[in-house]
Amino acid sequence: MASAAEQLARNLSFSTFSKAKALQQRIWFTLGALLVYRLGTFIPVPGIDPDAFRATFEQSQQGIIGMFNMFSGGAVERMAIFALNLIPYITASIVVQVISTASPRLEALKKEGEAGRRKMNQYTRYLAVLFCAVQAYGIAVGLEGSQGVVLNPGWFFRISTVITLVGGTMFLMWLGEQITARGVGNGISLIIFAGIVANLPSTVAQTLELSRTGAIPGFAALGMIVLALVVIAIIVFFERAQRRLLIQYPKRQVGNKMFQGDTSHLPLKLNTAGVIPVIFGSSLLLLPATIASFAAQGNAPGWLTTVTALLGRGQPLYLALFAFLIIFFAFFYTAIVFNPTETADNLKRSGGFIPGIRPGERTAQHIDYVLTRITVVGAIYLTVVALIPEVMFSQLAVSQFIGGTSLLIMVTVTLDTVSQIQSHLVAQQYEGLLKKSRLGGGKRR
Repeated sequence: MASAAEQLARNLSFSTFSKAKALQQRIWFTLGALLVYRLGTFIPVPGIDPDAFRATFEQSQQGIIGMFNMFSGGAVERMAIFALNLIPYITASIVVQVISTASPRLEALKKEGEAGRRKMNQYTRYLAVLFCAVQAYGIAVGLEGSQGVVLNPGWFFRISTVITLVGGTMFLMWLGEQITARGVGNGISLIIFAGIVANLPSTVAQTLELSRTGAIPGFAALGMIVLALVVIAIIVFFERAQRRLLIQYPKRQVGNKMFQGDTSHLPLKLNTAGVIPVIFGSSLLLLPATIASFAAQGNAPGWLTTVTALLGRGQPLYLALFAFLIIFFAFFYTAIVFNPTETADNLKRSGGFIPGIRPGERTAQHIDYVLTRITVVGAIYLTVVALIPEVMFSQLAVSQFIGGTSLLIMVTVTLDTVSQIQSHLVAQQYEGLLKKSRLGGGKRR
């Protein structure tokens, strides 16, 4: 039998949405914030020649720089103030979360509630500024090494570039937090999502032009479209897949009446970590690769050029590292967001139990066993979706947008945002029902 929340979700209509004024304000705020982000991707860093940089970018856009440009919404190809996007912040978040698992002090902060969370966020911001400054300085040096790109090379250009790019990333961090708090959806994910979607028209036009000129065969273009649709369908299926553990509650007696025990389910998502492993994996690969790619355009040592080549799109080392990072973060992030011991304790306190499993520690072990098995499937699914299209499309020199990483981020963020909108509408329905019940009770009196 469907729960009350599921029944309300099915009965949602446009009239319900039109009455949800608070939700409409959140949506408008989100759209306005994303518009501000898009405008910032067209403001160039001072001191460079746009035409010369565009020519330099076109020579390396099929490599790791093309992927970085995808995440930044085209800001890299224009060398805009948001060129670094949120990659340094995401990388800092990864480092802080990994360190917190080994540091008792940070682990204690995580358990202090809101105050501890604010302190952890502060450490993450400090580390993000450091990563961003290092990455921005590497880009500034790389731009100076490119012929004719920088108008007046020197320390003034380097310092101004570092300040501009660091300021752009810090603003995006603040903007993402505002979207999460006052808008709809996760702000960080939505900013990355907006950057990917913004490249859709140019990507479609590029693919059609390559097909028209014969650069790629017509059947290959059709095959890419079919593959993209298949990948989207697979993503939707796996993101909605769940393993439901039966939870049973014992019979209870109230006065002289005996009430039958209830049953419910504990839903365990097949992919508990969501799109986070792919974003984290991409971010860690982009941090060193971006510096290497820009610096390699100048008078760089031979080893740096080798690193750039090995970390190129579709290269074996890049694919192997990407797969390893996706699998690692799938398990790591799942362990962070879901605690089997805490879930087992909550079930024990509420009187619930899994049939055939003793409450307490045995229940926690059973939940952890099931969660580990389904996480293996989820990690394999993420790896296949992220890597297989990358290998095929890199061989055809097609834009990074239609790769598995971009499709996974787009579909996952869309599903998550729609789910949050439905949650707001369900809450609106509940409030309406509560008001009606109160009014009905008052009239009966």
